[in-house]
Amino acid sequence: MPYEKIPYKIYLEESEMPKYWYNVRADMKTKPAPLLNPGTGKPMTAEELSHVFCDELVAQELNNTDRLIPIPQEILDFYKMYRPSPLVRAYCLEKKLQTPAKIYYKFEGNNTSGSHKLNSAIAQAYYAKKQGLKGVTTETGAGQWGTALSMACSYFDLDCKVYMVKVSYEQKPFRREVMRTYGASVTPSPSTETAVGRKILEEFPGTNGSLGCAISEAVEAAVTREGYRYVLGSVLAQVLLHQSVIGMETKAALDKYGIKPDIIIGCAGGGSNLGGLISPFMGEKLRGEADYRFIAVEPASCPSLTRGKYVYDFCDTGKVCPLAKMYTLGSGFMPAPNHAGGLRYHGMSSILSELYDEGLMEATSVKQTDVFAAAEEFARVEGILPAPESSHAIRVAIDEALKCKETGEEKTIVFGLTGTGYFDMYAYEQFHNGTMTDYIPTDEEIAASLAKTPKLS
Repeated sequence: MPYEKIPYKIYLEESEMPKYWYNVRADMKTKPAPLLNPGTGKPMTAEELSHVFCDELVAQELNNTDRLIPIPQEILDFYKMYRPSPLVRAYCLEKKLQTPAKIYYKFEGNNTSGSHKLNSAIAQAYYAKKQGLKGVTTETGAGQWGTALSMACSYFDLDCKVYMVKVSYEQKPFRREVMRTYGASVTPSPSTETAVGRKILEEFPGTNGSLGCAISEAVEAAVTREGYRYVLGSVLAQVLLHQSVIGMETKAALDKYGIKPDIIIGCAGGGSNLGGLISPFMGEKLRGEADYRFIAVEPASCPSLTRGKYVYDFCDTGKVCPLAKMYTLGSGFMPAPNHAGGLRYHGMSSILSELYDEGLMEATSVKQTDVFAAAEEFARVEGILPAPESSHAIRVAIDEALKCKETGEEKTIVFGLTGTGYFDMYAYEQFHNGTMTDYIPTDEEIAASLAKTPKLS
């Protein structure tokens, strides 16, 4: 189709919205390593996992074979509130950069939670309700996941208990209040409410917390309460499965106009957004049907892929969760209290870790001030104030577009705009005041943390 006939925003019809989640594991020749029981060192069974997670979610977590998983009608009905989400051509950004590259972004911020997290939150709340549970517990970093889950639980009349990383709890009071508006109870983590929280506070007095800490508290709260289960907003295979709706829609929109991307970019913390965005494209690459360049972008302050090790590690700081083989900085790694928000996690999805280890995708890390410079540039020309997490992808999309300017190559770049930054104004204020810093952990700090990873026989 001629260039000028491609619309500014590509919308799919409701009838074109995906009816299935895509499970990339089905096409992976080398499957992600299984979760291990930390006590026995053996793969976790469905029965063991069912003490922590909902039964249907356990089945999805262990499913390495089914390529397509039907999306229940109740979840599809909820998705219709804000899906399909638009795929937007960044014409103004292209003009500002004077690049021959074509830049598209998949915008996931067009819902009240302000991010892609709602795609999995509603699915996990649905399965909890279907199982007859009273409620769920979870952690949240920057607050997008906690907000999304509180909305989903309100929809299904479930109790929702959120442990929010302390530094974000203090930096983002309005995000906290949105969660409370939807009926969730929110506790800064680490806290004195749980045994593991008290232990972490004793070991790390004055800590600003981490996602690993908050996960530990949420898991303890779930397993010690009758009728509750724990739900997670990233990292796990079940979450990447639900988020594949992002990539499925993106591919359908591009196919509609005969557009083939050269580079696909996503921010990477635990892996939910990136995994969801690239999954169907990665499937084509794995099956030998097409080739793409995938780039994971992580904060220089918490660089699990680019500076971590691919080993089995605890998914949480309190060491109460199963062991996962992943690129990790060590479960005790305490990231700097910066504004990378939901990307402050010590490890990476086992699925993405395996794909990265096989050389099927790339990874790069970026500094905080460079990220906010890109966020500001994007906001001024594209009219959306991006979340700090999303801005990591924007940074590298701009960098790749500028490379095209130098070489004259007309590459097509697609990146994930995971959400909006309207609850992140404290971070923008620091950037504008010149008080934002770029903390990067030393090799010695990372080595010390990695030295504490489990030694498996």
